[in-house]
Amino acid sequence: MRLSKLQKYIILQGFDAKNKLDRKGLLSFYNVGKKKPSKEIIVNSITNSIERLIKRGLLVGFGEMTKEKIYIQKIRLTAIGKKVGKKLLGEQKRLPLNIK
Repeated sequence: MRLSKLQKYIILQGFDAKNKLDRKGLLSFYNVGKKKPSKEIIVNSITNSIERLIKRGLLVGFGEMTKEKIYIQKIRLTAIGKKVGKKLLGEQKRLPLNIK
């Protein structure tokens, strides 16, 4: 499963959070570079990434749903999302020891 850098960041932040993760904490992804995109572009890209992760079954979104739009305020990882988060953190390699 291919994930963008933002999606990987969202999953890792959700993996570190004990309970639900607030969406405002994801804005820190864009604080790294010198040139920041506009606020509207940041919010749209985070929204699209969250919605795609929800469609894949990696996240659960909490918020409000109207006839026209869905407003997601908090997210939480599913069991599958936690497995993907563990893979992103890296697995420890087994040493090739021959015990006699």
